Amino acid sequence: QVQLVESGGGLVQPGGSLGLSCAASGFPFSSYVMTWVRQAPGKGLEWVSHISSSGVTTTYADSVKGRFTTSRDNAKNTLYLQMNMLKPEDTAVYYCANQGGVRGQGTQVTVSS
Repeated sequence: QVQLVESGGGLVQPGGSLGLSCAASGFPFSSYVMTWVRQAPGKGLEWVSHISSSGVTTTYADSVKGRFTTSRDNAKNTLYLQMNMLKPEDTAVYYCANQGGVRGQGTQVTVSS
């Protein structure tokens, strides 16, 4: 079945960096647009970024543009999110999702001193 498993979350100080991974299985990963979304405590889902199936095209929310980078390795069926210059307002559960709307279980990112 379709499965998305995020990893790499944790606690980081403001200004720090963290890298997330999303391992995909059960669907043709290399043919799918992939998305990162996040949910802060007490708030709704917020779109973070898209990446095209080839990985050539990426788009970002204004709130993370210039700080976050999405990439993918289609040979490894894995999606990545590199987060730099983290801010307390980046604290959230981060999810990867495929274009079919399937989402992983999420990984917690906490930015705090």
